[in-house]
Amino acid sequence: MAEKQNMNDDSLITLVDDKGNETLYQILFTFQPDESDKSYVLLVPDDAQPGEQVDVTAFAYYPDEDGSATEAEFFEIEDDAEWEMVEGVLDTFLNDPNMQ
Repeated sequence: MAEKQNMNDDSLITLVDDKGNETLYQILFTFQPDESDKSYVLLVPDDAQPGEQVDVTAFAYYPDEDGSATEAEFFEIEDDAEWEMVEGVLDTFLNDPNMQ
């Protein structure tokens, strides 16, 4: 599913699906592995309550020259090795109090 993003501020993003449905998300964090030209963004629903268990949504994108995603299109991660890498980064983030 091709999704486009619209930046509202530095921490919120609206995703619009193929049917035109808009959903507001908070950007948990972004990262770019040293060995890749792609960057990754991890999102949580904006209406999630503190302490609530939520699904984290992840997308890959090619950043602009300045490293931002303001004009980028997100695309789904389809490679198993790529998913494992993203999940490893998320696990590190969730389990390391210095990273939150």
